[in-house]
This record gives sequence, C-alpha cells and structure tokens, in this order.
Amino acid sequence: MSKFSRRHILAGAVAATAVPSATAFAQAPKSTFVLVPGAWHGAWCYRRVADLLIARGHKVHALTLTGLGDRVHLASDAVNMDTHVADIVNFVKWEDLNNFVLVGHSYGGLPITGAADQIGDKVSSIVYLDAFIPDDGQSMVDIVKRPVPATGSMPPFPAKAFKVNEKDEAYVNAKMTPQPVNTYTQKIKVAGAFKKIAKKTYVRSLQFNNPAFQVLYESLKQDAAWKTHTLDCGHDMMIDKPQELAAIIEQSA
Repeated sequence: MSKFSRRHILAGAVAATAVPSATAFAQAPKSTFVLVPGAWHGAWCYRRVADLLIARGHKVHALTLTGLGDRVHLASDAVNMDTHVADIVNFVKWEDLNNFVLVGHSYGGLPITGAADQIGDKVSSIVYLDAFIPDDGQSMVDIVKRPVPATGSMPPFPAKAFKVNEKDEAYVNAKMTPQPVNTYTQKIKVAGAFKKIAKKTYVRSLQFNNPAFQVLYESLKQDAAWKTHTLDCGHDMMIDKPQELAAIIEQSA
C-alpha cells in the first residue's frame, strides 16, 4: 500500500471517530430554564446552579437585566420596570423558547410576573425564589416601603445583609452593582396570567428575615396549586445552596 493511500485511510478513520453518533445527537437537553436575578445582581449569581443543571443535560439561560451586572454600562433613568419585563419577553421571543421554566429571585419576581402576561403560554413552570409577587399597579417601593432617590441608582445592600455565607461575602460584594431607581418606582401592570401556568413553585430561605416573603410562603403553602420548599440558608440561595436549589428547580420542570 502506498504512503498516500495509507495516510488517507488513517485520516478517514480519525474523522469517522470524531463524528457524533446518532445516540449522542439524541441526548438533547431535557428541560430549558430561564433564570432571572434580583436587585443588584446579574447572571453571575446563578453560575453554580446553571453549571449543575447543564451537567445534567438541561439547557440554561441566566439573564442579566438592563443596567445591572455585565450590563451596568446601560444604567440610566430610562431603565424602569417595563425595561426589565421587556428584557425577559424579548429574550424568549428571539430565542424561540417554548415549554420552559421561568425562575425569578427576590425583586426578579416582579419582572417575571409581568413577563408572564405576555409569554405565559410559553412557560410550563414558574418558580419564585424568596421573591415578591406583585399585584396590579404596585411598585417595588409600594411593597418594601423604603425611601429611594428621585433619580439615578440605589447602591446595593452588603452581602452580610442577605445572610450570605462568610466565605462568599467578598465575592458577592464585588459583583453587585447599583440598581436603576426607576425599576423600583414604576408601577407594574399585571393581569395575573402567571396564575394560569400549570406548575408554580415558591422557595423560601430560612435564615433571611423578611415578613413579606414569610407571609407569601405561608399563604402559598396552603394553596394546592403551588409547591413550596424551604432552604436553610440566606437570601442568596443560589450562592449558599446551589446543589439543593438546582435539585428543586429541576424538579419544578
């Protein structure tokens, strides 16, 4: 056999082994998750949870809302609640997502509730993580009853206030960015479409004292349409308990 023939035969064999088998192509992601962070946070906070879900074969999209995290350069007084609702809605539309799990943490409960009014038919499950669920015409200021600046942004609370574990406090403090104030002051318009989503879950952190979250959790715990869970950690449960949270999110699909 000539060197030319032998070389081409060997190259063909290598190429054949590099082509994924039909079985490999069949192992498509089992579920799709869209993860929305809370105030002062970005997609970075979900990295540990996302990695765990991806490793289990799921498709995961962790979003950063306009003006926060890696999109902090877009912060301005033009950024409001409508902007953050549109961030989610437009991502879903441009990615052609259907039958996915929508997850929101803390403040993120407002924009995911607003987004559900527009894309609820595409959402198979909605998950609130220590999150607010707004009524029509409410703003974050109405809910938390905390004074905010008239314009500009609000500096983040320290990680210690969220009861983040000591090992990760410096990491979280370094990553958080100011929150555009009009995301807190603009009143949200919701028709309650999230209630029609087939699967609804609420997760409460046990170490973060927040009466509003506790009242909401206790109420939903009595509602047969909801599944409720608790995690023994601080408010940033995706930082403190990523494995446990990933399991709950996976079960919600």
